[in-house]
Amino acid sequence: MAYSNLAREVFQQEVNNLREAGLFKEERHIHAPQDAEIEVEFPAGSSLKRVINMCANNYLGLSNNPEVIGAAKDGLNQYGYGMSSVRFICGTQNIHRELEKRLTEFLGTEDTLLFPSCMDANAGVFEAILNDQDVMIADRLVHASIVDGMRLCNAMRDTFKHSDMGHLEEKLQDHQDKRYRIIITDGVFSMDGDLARLDEIVELAEKYDSMVFVDDSHASGFIGKTGRGTHEHCGVLGKIDLITTTLGKALGGASGGCVSGRTELVELCRQRARPYLFSNAVAPMIITGALKVFELISGSTERRDKLEENTIYWRRLLTEVGFDLKKGESPIVPVMLYNAKLAQDMARDLYAEGIYAIGFFFPVVPRGQARIRTQLSAAHEKHHLDKALEAFVKVGKKFDILGKSKKEIIAKYGM
Repeated sequence: MAYSNLAREVFQQEVNNLREAGLFKEERHIHAPQDAEIEVEFPAGSSLKRVINMCANNYLGLSNNPEVIGAAKDGLNQYGYGMSSVRFICGTQNIHRELEKRLTEFLGTEDTLLFPSCMDANAGVFEAILNDQDVMIADRLVHASIVDGMRLCNAMRDTFKHSDMGHLEEKLQDHQDKRYRIIITDGVFSMDGDLARLDEIVELAEKYDSMVFVDDSHASGFIGKTGRGTHEHCGVLGKIDLITTTLGKALGGASGGCVSGRTELVELCRQRARPYLFSNAVAPMIITGALKVFELISGSTERRDKLEENTIYWRRLLTEVGFDLKKGESPIVPVMLYNAKLAQDMARDLYAEGIYAIGFFFPVVPRGQARIRTQLSAAHEKHHLDKALEAFVKVGKKFDILGKSKKEIIAKYGM
């Protein structure tokens, strides 16, 4: 027998070890569309509970927008359910190229190529454009999908300390012998919520003749004056060589991603990127829904502005009552707890109080950096945030963490 009883026991013990260490991730079953309030079944088999959702990437509140849904239905009716093919065979419709042109215009780049997801874009981009004569220099907190994409590429890999421009400059100096250097960073770091210092990164790239790559998944649609992303926020529109981003967060929340940037680099991805070449094209209804999203956000910054107001309000509320927060200005507001079991326990108690928030811990974040990552949406109203605060305060008092420093929390609960 290929899969022996011994193998079963070994793998089951690994699962049990995750449970015992407080690292087991449990999924909640949502019985409603994504919104500020959702109906959840947790644990499995229990009755439905209506809760305030404080952990979705639904930044602009468009996941359940009637106009987006209507456009998706129109796409389904006109273009069919799916492409049943990859792009270069018979999987490209006119609407795919229409959305690529719209993304190019929005991001301020030269060309864009759609992928099934941003994870696929990150998996394919580096291998498509680099070889063993090149070096990739990444911020140490880049998203896991970027790390995976770098592993698939035979260029040399190096890192710099998070947002440390002095250390990045040292690395660029060290690698002047390479054919090409590419600086790799998130635009908004998904776990901490802080923004990359893109203006300084671009300055160093120009000084040391390097390319710049940014994954702007947690910024596209709402960061910057008109929501174009961190490159707009930092005043470097048109100066980023490669941008990857997603349609699965602020830009509708369904699926799909892209590589956008210099024409020849995008074309190399079209020719060589394996996740593009060997994956079905994005479904037509997602394309037409996304086109409606761009129509909505290009006509007004109302949703972006409300999201910013909610972010400022929520961060102020949590700070005033004494939670330990990661500094930042994005809608990602992490409540730091440092201990994995504490993060799990607090998340369960918050759920009992009608607040849906998830504990994050290793390997999603480094050991000893466990947290509850709260995320704001334009769909949130003030009464949602006020109720959420009441629950956070109640649970925070139960675990005696309000007003406590990192050192005090770790002394009580460990790392």
